[in-house]
Amino acid sequence: MATVEERLMEWLRDAHAMEEQAETMLNALARRIENYPDVKAQIERHLAETQDQARTLRGCIERRGGDTSSVKDLAAKFVAMGQGLSGVFVGDEIIKGAMASYTFEHMEIAAYRVLIATAEACGDTATKTACEGILQQELAMATWCEENLAPLTLRYLGREEAPGVTAKH
Repeated sequence: MATVEERLMEWLRDAHAMEEQAETMLNALARRIENYPDVKAQIERHLAETQDQARTLRGCIERRGGDTSSVKDLAAKFVAMGQGLSGVFVGDEIIKGAMASYTFEHMEIAAYRVLIATAEACGDTATKTACEGILQQELAMATWCEENLAPLTLRYLGREEAPGVTAKH
């Protein structure tokens, strides 16, 4: 049976790996977006936030006397590379990427809510505050996805029906 402190460290490592996965996935998506500059800009903004989030989590882990899990980070990056490569083979990559981002944001939101509660249970206010800041960024990205998924879909469908226009990415 794990202690609350052990669980917090485990979940911080999981969150760090999750951010490493998100970074790889967002980077691959941003590189391929050509015809949706507003979407590309938002993905790149969130990519920068994601990189900062990973650094913040690493700081929380190190402050608590631990280190990140190289195995979890590598596995997460490997999964994300596969996800990124899969976009090459679908005709509606921009839509699949937007849907994946929306889904991933909700997973991250849940993870940070768990971390906040666990940090509070440990009395680790620094980690709680760090995770609350990250949670706000994830909520903002989820809101952006929610507000833009339908309009993006309509733009995609319009481009797909236009002769000589690339809609995929």
